[in-house]
Amino acid sequence: MLKARRDPHCLMEAFLVSIAVVAVGEIGDKTQLLALLLAARFRRRWPIVFGILVATLANHTLAGALGAWIREVVPATWLRWLVAGSFFGMALWALKPDRVDERHDEDRGRFGVFAVTAISFFMAEMGDKTQIATVALAAQFKNLPAVIAGTTAGMLVADVPVVWLGRAVAAKIPLSAARLTAAAIFAALALVAIFAA
Repeated sequence: MLKARRDPHCLMEAFLVSIAVVAVGEIGDKTQLLALLLAARFRRRWPIVFGILVATLANHTLAGALGAWIREVVPATWLRWLVAGSFFGMALWALKPDRVDERHDEDRGRFGVFAVTAISFFMAEMGDKTQIATVALAAQFKNLPAVIAGTTAGMLVADVPVVWLGRAVAAKIPLSAARLTAAAIFAALALVAIFAA
């Protein structure tokens, strides 16, 4: 009964922490730069936004499933250190400026802007720090749907304004401060993973 009472709190905590971690971690990330490039190249906002949504849901569902599996098979004492180490690693990674390799004259083919965005985003997110953060968050929190919803929402919070407002928004984001904030959040999560009961 006590567990049932605590579940809504855990669900909300998993959701909100996931949003914050990914939204801050995404600022200046290569996938945010990719969103800017796609918006500048195609100038069709809705297909780009839906492509980002679909790619992120697919990618973060796979990452979340991996994190949930790790939580089940790794003993709790080791899991705590594994999650903490992952977050400390992401804190260091967040300090490094990111860039995206721009491919000129990318053919949209018959699939259109949505497919180009979905495929590009899915591939760019593979091994990215927000994907690894999703694995770590799913390993830490026991509510996989809340983590996936939160990380996907966090990605949209960071990338949709870039798609809609483009370079005007990107130019006003202090990337060095954003990287320091992201590093601090990841480091704080590492400490929580170590010291939380």
